[in-house]
Amino acid sequence: MSSITQDLIGIAHGRLVEQIPALAKLKLVARLELRGRGDVQVFRVSSPGPEISKQEPEDARIEVSLPRADFNDLADADLSHWRTAYEHGVVKIGGEPAVVRLLGGVIAKHEARGNLKRVR
Repeated sequence: MSSITQDLIGIAHGRLVEQIPALAKLKLVARLELRGRGDVQVFRVSSPGPEISKQEPEDARIEVSLPRADFNDLADADLSHWRTAYEHGVVKIGGEPAVVRLLGGVIAKHEARGNLKRVR
């Protein structure tokens, strides 16, 4: 079961890095918590890579928590879907404040670049 989950985590990571190439260079360990019906699965996701393992990370600098069913939907989704889920409280992000601000800044700059009008 966890190998399917690890594949989904790899897909989600790949989609986010594809949309925000600056994340590919970032060396970061994340704690991913997927909550199900009375069950909580915790994964260590290490970038670049990603290296994914089902264990409690001791060195995580950021924590991402969301329901398993929502993660299944978001794994292959665009960044805008992740943002909407975060704004509605489905995805919870915590960890070191400086790292959370850094990632928020990288994502905001990427979205701002996407909103610029191209001159012909």
